[in-house]
Amino acid sequence: MSLDPSLISPGIALIAGILILLMPRLLNFIVAAYLIIFGILGLTGQM
Repeated sequence: MSLDPSLISPGIALIAGILILLMPRLLNFIVAAYLIIFGILGLTGQM
């Protein structure tokens, strides 16, 4: 089963947005995690 990034990205963005509204200090961690995850996916050719 292959995960399609076009389906995952909106869900991640929604969850991240809610978390940032609730706890603004999480912004750095959420952005860092997003960049790391999609960087790894891009390097491995999954995107």
